[in-house]
Amino acid sequence: MSLGRSLRQCAAAVGIGAETLGPLDANPVPADWRHVTKVDPETAKLLPVAYPLYLGHTDAVSVGGSTAVTADNTEETFRLLARAPVPAVHEPSEARHVTEETRELAAFLALPEVLNGETEALVGTLGEGVAYLHDEMVPALLREKLPGPVYRAVGGPLVDFATSWLLAEAVFEAYIVQNPDSAAARRSGVDESDVLSPATARERAMVADRHLDSEIVYVEYSGTYGGDEAADVLRAVSASVNGARVWYGGGIDAREKTAEMLDAGADTVVVGDCFHDVADEEVELCARAVEALGATPGADEIRSWFDAEVDPAETAAARYLRTTPRVDDPEAAAERSLLVALALCFGALPAVVEGSEPSAERTRSLLSVVDPDGADRLEAALSAGGYDGGGDPIDDYCARVATALSDAGADPRRLRHLSLSKLSVSR
Repeated sequence: MSLGRSLRQCAAAVGIGAETLGPLDANPVPADWRHVTKVDPETAKLLPVAYPLYLGHTDAVSVGGSTAVTADNTEETFRLLARAPVPAVHEPSEARHVTEETRELAAFLALPEVLNGETEALVGTLGEGVAYLHDEMVPALLREKLPGPVYRAVGGPLVDFATSWLLAEAVFEAYIVQNPDSAAARRSGVDESDVLSPATARERAMVADRHLDSEIVYVEYSGTYGGDEAADVLRAVSASVNGARVWYGGGIDAREKTAEMLDAGADTVVVGDCFHDVADEEVELCARAVEALGATPGADEIRSWFDAEVDPAETAAARYLRTTPRVDDPEAAAERSLLVALALCFGALPAVVEGSEPSAERTRSLLSVVDPDGADRLEAALSAGGYDGGGDPIDDYCARVATALSDAGADPRRLRHLSLSKLSVSR
């Protein structure tokens, strides 16, 4: 046996021992993430106006989607989420959604590999991604960073090295897609015959964990709650893996569902649709308030209208907040966040209607009545997100809300048609 082969075997043995027997946890995906919010870059999927507040209750954000996703709207989403108080990871559905900017803004790149779909979904898509990195993205970056003569002299080896380095830094998500009616299933070629039993899911998870070195095994019901069936799969999968984290996604819209999936063996639950529902609710709420109060109501009027017209317990905001274990009183947190959104919008509307500069002072005045701690909480959330605008976070954020309303041609009588989340972001 050659010395080189012996050394490789020793190194492998040390790694296996550390992973299976010792306390060392080499997985870069944090073990204490219990709740991840999925944000779809699709232009039609909005972020709530008060998204920094909502995301303060989750552990991380995963950015990715199956339809109408582009490199441009992915970059825009990451720029917005740079103000969020939690890390954002990138889960691209296509290789070309990965850009230099998304790599810089993402905590890490999570590459999906489907364990029960067509071969194309496991090997083909990944191969296409590796080829894109090696043939296009990495060479373009190196040509931009290096002088021409240097690139021509050493570009080839550097491309090989950088491609391998990017892949070594990436996290691999091994998907078990269990809802054949979902977009994820159609994309990966999963039909009814591919839905896995707990025993088969266990076998696939063991391959992902031990052979593919996948950092995440993701049991995905994609918009549908898996219930008892998913719990059985999770119990089988979680008992079979050593190093991988076990994630569950699909239909989480209540605290009981979160608890059920975590109790069944999921390390993390992923919540998506009900977060985007909050944004739609904000648009509707602002439209109703403008119709009732006009464009320039006082803070007491806003607060009185809200108390009379809105039951926080029945809101999409409360449904989202109920999914996260961090929130002790989801209804109260929903009320506070929705009032902050109203204050931000009503603070910006006069400037939009009159064509003047937005007044952060007016917004702060509204916040002080509708939610006395709202400005402090929003500023703390923005600061936790590494705010680097160079000025006051609230002033900057209010200006961006006003710019978004103005860019959309906001008519306070037609606010329900407005995409409030498309905040102007300076590059």
